[in-house]
Amino acid sequence: MKTWYLNNIKWTTVVLVVLYHVCYIFNGVGIPGAILGSQSIPIFDDLALFVYPWFMVLLYVVAGIDSWYALQKKTTKQFLKARTIKLLIPSTIGLLVYQWITGYVGMIAGGAADLIPPALVWPIAALSGTGPLWFIQVLYVYSLLLVLFRKLDPNERLRTLCGKANLWVLFGLVVLVYASSFVFNLPVLTMYRFGIYFVSFMIGYLFLSHERPQDELAAPANLLMVLAVLCGFGYVWLYQGQDFTTNAILQSIPTNLYLWLMVLAILGFFKKHFNTQTPFNTFMNQTSFEVYVLHYPILETLCYVNVQVFHLPAWLRYLAGFVLVYPLSLGLYELIIRIPILRLLVLGYQSPRPASPR
Repeated sequence: MKTWYLNNIKWTTVVLVVLYHVCYIFNGVGIPGAILGSQSIPIFDDLALFVYPWFMVLLYVVAGIDSWYALQKKTTKQFLKARTIKLLIPSTIGLLVYQWITGYVGMIAGGAADLIPPALVWPIAALSGTGPLWFIQVLYVYSLLLVLFRKLDPNERLRTLCGKANLWVLFGLVVLVYASSFVFNLPVLTMYRFGIYFVSFMIGYLFLSHERPQDELAAPANLLMVLAVLCGFGYVWLYQGQDFTTNAILQSIPTNLYLWLMVLAILGFFKKHFNTQTPFNTFMNQTSFEVYVLHYPILETLCYVNVQVFHLPAWLRYLAGFVLVYPLSLGLYELIIRIPILRLLVLGYQSPRPASPR
């Protein structure tokens, strides 16, 4: 079974994440973390609102599917070793090596750098510099839990049963998604929504790693996508101008209905129309993880300089962020990949190039 569409979903979603972060840094709806003195453009706040409910849920669903395929090629020990190197090292030691830049720029932007003793600046910057790496930190924990789950169900009876799911069962999973949005959420670090992301990961592993549920979504894919986009427009109208990262919105029924419909629509649409491999999407997939890991310190520094040093007009700040951050991230990747210790600690590479996209 060809699964190129999953790779195409991953790199496309990473592009959306990068674009979202530009909108987030300049947001004007009160989401903490915006650069002081920046000016937002409302249409980009709307774009951020459109994608925010579902893009990380989608990545965890795909990660769950990917985990099934990975475990067909690797032993449990090999799977855990690969995940430790690829996920745990960059999201822990990598904070001290590279991601501290995010924390440091945040200190400067918030005026806190001069209030911290010099000896503590670097460690505090590292601890506060996780940025988007929370995703791979949490994914590593889920990988450990998945190994435990497989030991509890060695014959995979539950997964076999889930593989019989039809379209209506897949829609009905929104109840589970909605319920999980209320559990295991950290109070301050709102990106750590352990409940809904773990449920999404396990739905990917148990249900959507089977060919039948994938085909069930592909058949009506065009209709699903039209409905999802229309719901997205309605969602933006409903919550426009509000801080959409609050629990009040994330735990609402409209949010969870919209996000789950969009996740299913994208899975079906890409299976139907983008289950192909080309030199371009192969390159994008092979570098999407690296861009995800590297882009935020670059973007935050770029945006801060454009606001506080060059005083660019708002539209030019957005444009510079959208246009420059991806190629700059790729350029840094090409540098780091050539330095053995850096490519291990920052990107989780033991060799100059990965043997496989997965």
